[in-house]
Amino acid sequence: MNGEPLLAEPLALDEASFVEMVVWRLAQPVPGCRHDLKYRLAYVANGICVVRYDDESGKGDLRHVRAREVQYEFTSLEALQADFWADIASIEVQE
Repeated sequence: MNGEPLLAEPLALDEASFVEMVVWRLAQPVPGCRHDLKYRLAYVANGICVVRYDDESGKGDLRHVRAREVQYEFTSLEALQADFWADIASIEVQE
């Protein structure tokens, strides 16, 4: 991928779960997006991807929580990270 890496952070939360955040700045937006970032933020617990935020070519910005996929309104990298961590906190409270 041609672009500037901004973030590449794997983070172990405990023995059974981790977070991976990867963000690139691109020369032009991914088709379907209005921003110049390409990203993937994932929360994996017990080998299952529970929360994922990404932008897919032609589909735009997406939020995946368990098996549910919905459009995501991207406003900034900071808001993206805050929304991602809020989803993780919400799921951990429910379990």
